[in-house]
Amino acid sequence: MNALSYNTERAQLHIQEYGRNVQNMINFAKQIESREERNLAARAIIDVMGQLNPHLRDVEDYTHKLWTHMYIMSNFEIDVDSPYEIPEPETLSERPKIMKYPRNSSKYGHFGYYAERMIKETVTVEDQEEKDYLTELLANLLKKNYLTFHTQNVENSAITSHLRELSKGQLKLKDISLLKPTNTILKTVGVTPKKPMKKHKSKKRRK
Repeated sequence: MNALSYNTERAQLHIQEYGRNVQNMINFAKQIESREERNLAARAIIDVMGQLNPHLRDVEDYTHKLWTHMYIMSNFEIDVDSPYEIPEPETLSERPKIMKYPRNSSKYGHFGYYAERMIKETVTVEDQEEKDYLTELLANLLKKNYLTFHTQNVENSAITSHLRELSKGQLKLKDISLLKPTNTILKTVGVTPKKPMKKHKSKKRRK
């Protein structure tokens, strides 16, 4: 009777998603002496790997990724003619570089840095008609940004006051009615307006 083989006694899988059968196929292909037959075996293994992981077809250069996986699973020991540059083990073990995040600060976080930057740019506009038009757009942008965070009503006078403050008194909305209604803005950002709570009158007990 043959002894049972347990996974704990087998060699560790380098990429578990492909399973032990693919790992065994790669191990076998490494031992093939004929380079021509070894190349044929490698391409057949790539086809199998692609069928086992169809989701990789949506990844850019998915065939390149399959070849890289095969090299990883072979401990970079399989000697075949790859259509791609053979990856170096060191490059795959390198840690990704730390991304630098922008540290832009804004006076009012709910308005956003870029809204305040646009205000500064608008202040420099010389054409008064264009400046008035941009002022209206910015006022509505400030209100929209505010409601995106707070999802509750805000006085139009507060928005225009902030606009004057951020522009150092250079931008003034001539007609406050140009600001869009709160409900209209909340619908555009996909937020349901909060309804005010109804006060229930307490019923007096009858004697």
